[in-house]
Amino acid sequence: MFVAAFAAATFLPFPSEVLFAGLQLGGETSLFALILVASIGNTLGSFVNYAIGWQVDRFTGTRWFPITHAQLERAQVWYAKYGVWTLLLSWAPLGDAITLVAGVMRTPWWLFLLLVAFAKTARYVVMAALTAGVIAGIG
Repeated sequence: MFVAAFAAATFLPFPSEVLFAGLQLGGETSLFALILVASIGNTLGSFVNYAIGWQVDRFTGTRWFPITHAQLERAQVWYAKYGVWTLLLSWAPLGDAITLVAGVMRTPWWLFLLLVAFAKTARYVVMAALTAGVIAGIG
């Protein structure tokens, strides 16, 4: 589950939801452990995107990233004030891009960790509840 959740958080097209639901429905794994492992894997996978984004600054002002340092600094100030809250959507389909942008915008790692871990864990808790609801609805 850890590897699947980790891969799903990067730009690799891997849906961890199917494995998560399958393991939950199998009933052989503690639900708490399943949520914990999936959340940790998914959060750490997001750090890959964050690290890639952090490296974009090397290309500022080049043809690969034609934004000046001054423009990037202005964007970083705005993002630190308002945009950082988009990390609460890091669980969503475009969440990989959000975590990449957080690196470009130099979000402090501890704030990134706090917001992303919360969002990813909440996602798996909701998934577990929905999966349990499906079971209850069938039974």
